[in-house]
Parts: sequence; structure tokens; C-alpha cells
Amino acid sequence: MNIQSYVNGEWVTGRDKGVAVVNAVNGNFIGNVSSDGIDFNDALTHAREVGGPALRKLTFHERALRLKALAQYLMERKEEFYEVSAWTGATRADSWIDIEGGIGTLFSYSSLVRREFPDEPFLVEGNQERLSKQGTFTGRHILVPKEGVAVHINAFNFPCWGMLEKIAPSLCAGMPALVKPATVSSYLTEKMAREIIQSRLLPEGAFQLICGAAGDLFDHLMEQDVVTFTGSAATGRKLKSHPNILANSIPFNMEADSLNLSLLGETAEPGSMEFDLFIKEVAKEMTVKAGQKCTAIRRAIVPAGKVDAVAEALKQRLDKVPLGDPSIDGVKMGPLVGRGQMRDVWENVDALLKSCEIIYGGDKEFEIQGGNKDSGAFFPSTLLYCNQPLTAAEPHAIEAFGPVSTVMPYEDIDAAILLAKRGKGSLTGSVFTGDDAEARRIVLDTAAWHGRMLIINRDCAAESTGHGSPLPTLVHGGPGRAGGGEELGGARAIKHYMQRTAVQGSPTTLMRLTGEYHQGATPITDKVHPFRKYFEELQVGETHTTYRRTVTEADLVNFGCLTGDHFYAHFDELAARESLFGRRVAHGYFLISAAAGMFVDPAPGPVLANYGLENLRFIEPVGIGDTIQAKLTVKQKIKKDKRPDEARATGVVRWAVEIINQDDKAVALYDVMTLVERRDD
Repeated sequence: MNIQSYVNGEWVTGRDKGVAVVNAVNGNFIGNVSSDGIDFNDALTHAREVGGPALRKLTFHERALRLKALAQYLMERKEEFYEVSAWTGATRADSWIDIEGGIGTLFSYSSLVRREFPDEPFLVEGNQERLSKQGTFTGRHILVPKEGVAVHINAFNFPCWGMLEKIAPSLCAGMPALVKPATVSSYLTEKMAREIIQSRLLPEGAFQLICGAAGDLFDHLMEQDVVTFTGSAATGRKLKSHPNILANSIPFNMEADSLNLSLLGETAEPGSMEFDLFIKEVAKEMTVKAGQKCTAIRRAIVPAGKVDAVAEALKQRLDKVPLGDPSIDGVKMGPLVGRGQMRDVWENVDALLKSCEIIYGGDKEFEIQGGNKDSGAFFPSTLLYCNQPLTAAEPHAIEAFGPVSTVMPYEDIDAAILLAKRGKGSLTGSVFTGDDAEARRIVLDTAAWHGRMLIINRDCAAESTGHGSPLPTLVHGGPGRAGGGEELGGARAIKHYMQRTAVQGSPTTLMRLTGEYHQGATPITDKVHPFRKYFEELQVGETHTTYRRTVTEADLVNFGCLTGDHFYAHFDELAARESLFGRRVAHGYFLISAAAGMFVDPAPGPVLANYGLENLRFIEPVGIGDTIQAKLTVKQKIKKDKRPDEARATGVVRWAVEIINQDDKAVALYDVMTLVERRDD
């Protein structure tokens, strides 16, 4: 059997035998992996000239809907992926993280894009920047898809999730993906990739797969391309310094394995919930995926007086995790991904023993349930102890990428903070304490060295996703040894594949360019009240000015009695004179309510509901006898996807509202959203 690549619209086999990959449980042959004969320049050109243009023709929402459909398609076939995932040594629980966690990321990004991004092929970012005294020259930032290829290089430990969590934001951004999985587990990536292609949900050229060596791929990258890498720090540094990467300033996002820590607070006593949670999490991160997670806990930092209690509790916990063939009932940890990885972990454990001692496992004579110990890649759970972690170098520099962790004592919080920083940058750090003051100090003094920090106590433990779980809405990455990059993080990841460009011009020109109203643009007026218009009939820049209303004492009294707001500035004449206002003033929320009354057309029509109010600022006080008027301008139109249970297709219209007084001075500014019916569905 040959593990194939998908390039230029077809599945291809390497010309040589390449590398043989085997079942991690029993050593049985799976197939050969080779990319020999693939023209990488042709593959990149295919993505740039076919996949890229097709994606860029789609709006954010159209891309997101395809992503959702793809997630549904893959979820229907998940059992096929579980079957192959077992060959990597993964248990069902391990595979769930990789398979359904990866598919869940597709769902998450599809939802995020349709919720936070416009139904446009580009994005307008930030506020309008006034660049001239009279306001005729203004600026804004836009983001457009890069016109290159997103090259995703993934590690062996998550063949599905690693691919899906990268392609989700790049495809949403409008950038085609070329995926290069790690060879040793590429057969599982290929299995899922075949279903992605079979679905026909992505435009041709939007997704390609390279199984095998990268060859001269990097030589053909261009200025508009992007590279994302997950793997060892050494490999990442080598690729990041490739001459073509440097010569063309190609963005290179690196997420590297790191010496993540979990810290038990001084106040967490044995028997407390926080202590027990710490033990559970350290043992879990040692054994899930057989410790082959870039976020796994490598350094367990504990108070010196609690070392014995921690060690004993961890030993008891690890005793309950049988090692063997994941298909056998009761087995909770499978082998490493391959015997090469197994040898590497043994070598690193030996190196750690220069300053550490083994307190659990670490013996090559161990028992397994099922599988083949001689041809499989089994490794026992191994717990080390470093007595002098402040002076020892090895546990802060060497990572055994398997079910291995090192317990380190600290004398006080200052020492604990120093130990937390000695890893020189990590993806994840966690703190187990019921003392919020202790947590605050540890996190604020160590956050600069970690990409994510998790604080666990009895209040959040039941719903916590745990130390080692990156989430689509939060950044995944870290400084220093961890690579200095960021993945995921919600909209941040999508913007990584887009070019941010500052645009300057007149307010009217920028309004027409961006599809959003810019203050100072030439207004559009119409005799027809905007509440009589459907979504598609309203124009960005269309302005409606209301009639005037003079504020009376009765307004203040009635509004105060209605709301219960009898603040002195509205009711106490003497106190109000001594206030910063110098007189009695109207309630700010009265102004908004009055403006709404002046604006609306009360008869039934296309406007269905008030959808919200944002960015409210009160500029000037309004007193008894002042006259107010409201000006509303269509600022932005956001088309909403029609759900099956909705009777009407709708869109959200964002209005820029300005309330002015008799001197034409603004007294309040805000945005109000209305839900408006569409007729174009």
C-alpha cells in the first residue's frame, strides 16, 4: 500500500518506496510514504492560480458555510477515522481529541466567521481616522486575502486536528492550503484528506496534501505565501531560517514543543480539592496520547514540604492507567507513534538522569496488555524527581516527548516563579490554588513566558477543559522555546492570512470602497421613511433627520418616576446648580428614548426589532428648555443567513446616531442596530 499525495487535482504516488510506516501497536506494515517525483512548484502554482481566485470570489459567509458543511460531512464518517487512528497507538479517548476535536474546530470557525465577519470578501478593521482639520481627508484599515498559498507543516501527534485547526482559518480568510503532515502518522491524515476531496465542498486547488519529504518546496515559495509550522524547536528554527523565507519576508508562524509546567500553590494542602485536581491533571497529561502532546505537563512544580505527598498520589494515580493495545477493554494508554520516537524518549530520559532520579516507571522491563512489545512502540509512564531544580539545567532544557514528567520542589513563591520562567517559554502553564491572591501573583509574574495560563480551583474544575486543551477562541502558541508564534485565537488566526492595508481618501470615497459609512461623507436622502424600506433598499450613507423636540420639566419628572432614577442632577434644583452641570439636566437615557420615539415610524413594516445599541457616549448636558434633534445614518448592513426555522430572511442595519441641540452641538453619539426583513432571499 502506498500513502498518496493530492496535488494538481489528482492523487499521486511517489516514484520510490520512500519510508515505510507501521502500526504502533504491533509493528504491522501499513504502507510506504514518498513524495518523490512531485513538482512542488506546480502544486504551489495550482493553488495560487486555481484555488486562490476561487476562494477569493466567495464572501466570508460563503466560505464559512462550506466549512460547516465539510465538518458535517466528516463527522458522519468519523468511525472510519477512529479505526485508522488506533494504528497510531491512540485510545478512543485520545482519538476523540484528534478527530472530533479537529472537526469541532471547523464548526467553531464557521460559526465565528458568520457571527463576527461581514458577508463580504474583505474586512474593514478599526475606527475611521480623521486626518485633516476639515474632515475631507480620512483613513481606515482594510484586510484582504493574501494571494499566495498557506503551507501547513504539522507534527505527528495530531494527524487530524493539526491539519483542521490550520486550514479552518486559512480557508475562511480566502487562502488555499497545502498540508504537509508528519510522515510517521500521515496515513491517518491521508484518510481524512480523501474524504475532504471526495466531499467536493472546497473549490479545486483550495486544498492539497503532500505526504512524504518536503523536497525543494521552500525554494518555490513567494512573497504572498504563508508558512505555519508545528513540531520540534530545532526543526522549526531550521525551516524558519531558510534563505527563501528570509529573502522574501515570508511570514513563518512557529508552534514548537515546550517544557510546559503545572504549579501547585502553597495553600493547596493534601486532601484539598485543589491538591487532588493537580494530581489528576498531571497524571492525565502524562498518559493522554501517551504524553505526546505539545501542551503536556513536563514540569510539576510543588511546595518542598508536599513533595512526598505529591509523589505518592501520582504513583497511585499512574498505577490505574494500564498500558497496552488500545482496542482491549481496560487499556487506558497505548504506545508511542513509532519505535523511532520510543528510542528518542529513552535517550532523553537518560539525559535527564544527569540531574534527576526516577521515582516511578523508567524501567525497560514492564508489562503490557496485548500488542507486541518487541515490534510495537510502548513506553511506560515515568515520573522523575529533581532535587535542585534552581541549579539543574536538564529538566528545563530537555523534553522527553512521551509519558514523562519531572517533579520539582520550591521553597517559596519567589522560587516557584523563577522555576516557571526557566523553561524559556512554553505553550501552557497551569496553577492549582484556591487562593486568588496567590494565583494573581504567580500568573502576572510568569505570563510573559507562557502563551496560555490556566488557573484551576474548585469553582471552575467541573467545566474546565483542562491544562492541555487548546481552544479555537484562545491563542495557541508561546514565546521563546515555544516558537514565538500564535495559532487559533478566534479572528486573530484568520487575519494572519490576510494583508492589512491602510487606505486614505475622502469620506465619500472610503464609504463607497468599504461599504461602511464614514463621517463627513456626502449624505443620501430620501422622502421615504427608512422604516418603510426593506434591507436591500437601504443604502449605506442614507440619512434621516428627525423633527425637533424641546425638553420640558415634565419630561424629567415623568422619566424619573417611570424609571425610579431620582438622581439629584435631575430633581434637586439647588444641588444641581452646585454640580458640574450648573443646572438640572435631562437623564441621558431619556435622550436615547426620545430620539427613538422621534425616529421610528410606528406602523408595521420591514423593520422587525431593535437589535442592540453600542458605543454610547454623552457629549453635552441637555437641560430644561433645550431642543434636541436626531440624525441617523445607515453605517453598515450585515446580511444574516436564514436558518431553517426562520420564517423571514433578515439583515442587521447599523445606524450611526447623532443627537444634537439647538446650537447644532452633538449631545450624544451611538450606534443602534435594527433587524430588517429582506426580500432578496
